[in-house]
Amino acid sequence: MIRVNENYSRIKPTYLFAEIAARVAAHQKAHPDAKVIRLGIGDVTEPLAPAVIAAMHRAVDDEAARGTFHGYGPEQGYAFLRDRIAEVDFHARGVDVKADEIFVSDGAKCDCGNFQELLAADAKVAVGDPVYPVYVDTNVMAGRHDIQLLPCTKANSFVPSPDGCDADVVYLCYPNNPTGATASLEQLQAWVDWANAGRRLILFDAAYEAFIRTPGVPHSIFECKGARTCAVEMRSFSKTAGFTGVRCGYTVVPSELVAYAADGAAVPLKPMWTRRQTTKFNGASYITQRGAEAVYSPEGLAQTKAQIDFYLENARLVSAALAKAGYDVAGGVDSPYVWVDVKGDSWKFFDHLLAEANVVTTPGAGFGRAGEGFIRISAFNSRENVLEAIDRISKAL
Repeated sequence: MIRVNENYSRIKPTYLFAEIAARVAAHQKAHPDAKVIRLGIGDVTEPLAPAVIAAMHRAVDDEAARGTFHGYGPEQGYAFLRDRIAEVDFHARGVDVKADEIFVSDGAKCDCGNFQELLAADAKVAVGDPVYPVYVDTNVMAGRHDIQLLPCTKANSFVPSPDGCDADVVYLCYPNNPTGATASLEQLQAWVDWANAGRRLILFDAAYEAFIRTPGVPHSIFECKGARTCAVEMRSFSKTAGFTGVRCGYTVVPSELVAYAADGAAVPLKPMWTRRQTTKFNGASYITQRGAEAVYSPEGLAQTKAQIDFYLENARLVSAALAKAGYDVAGGVDSPYVWVDVKGDSWKFFDHLLAEANVVTTPGAGFGRAGEGFIRISAFNSRENVLEAIDRISKAL
């Protein structure tokens, strides 16, 4: 008889944002005339940059003619995009990442979940707490039981230390989702040193690096000495350029990065990831990758920066309003997320704001035990809606 993967019984039956959607749908059904403002899920609201749209239109025209039509492309991504990523995201910052170490995909979320397929089933995994649910859930689905939670609290400024961590693999995300915190170069270097000393692996999620405005805050784990022998980095165009509906991201796997076989032999991970991707993934579309390439044009860089600055101003306004109301807040500076200490049950606070203000947030409990007592507010919305939401929240509180 056919049997199910019983590891699915070990995760919550609904994904966090599916539960939020269900509660919002029930609220809207009960209050059909209510104007609900969504500051929960981190979905962008501004249109794609003009430079991106123009490039995608040109790519559509390419697909309409025999001489320029593209069918299957390289699973790792077209060279025109990988070269620009290497040049602008890394070489311009003095970071050593080669174009052939960049693997273009349909988003960082998929890569974060898929990369663990390369690792042994008994690998010990560590994640920050609170944490983006994908890190934990995908490992549980794969049958891993040994998952260590690293508390990220106000006491450590939401950045855990490697001291006492005995995992084989650690997921780090900075700027952080959900807390909005950033990690210093010294803090990341401590993790790199820990990983190299114990032949461990760092999976670094840098999906929000484009929001960093504070000088000295690292944009990449590869700014740390020795990171090329212990780290993988995932990035996304979803927040950088508003590609949440277009889908494009990439993962960097350095050539010298290895894991180990049961007999202790070193096994390079880049060929393994190449094999995985060429087997299970047919590559992001040509049209999408031409749009992503345009992000790196002078016009694209200016336009996407302006959009990110817009969202950061939204975050500043939300942070200021909650602080004025007497709440401790984190994030909202180099991140689109504001992490609010509500000093109580986060789902109750979520329900209160939904019922009394018609504003959707994200309860911190959905991100892990250490997230209880907090809510995450997203800055992704129009200025008009953000200002109205601030007014409603202030009155509801």
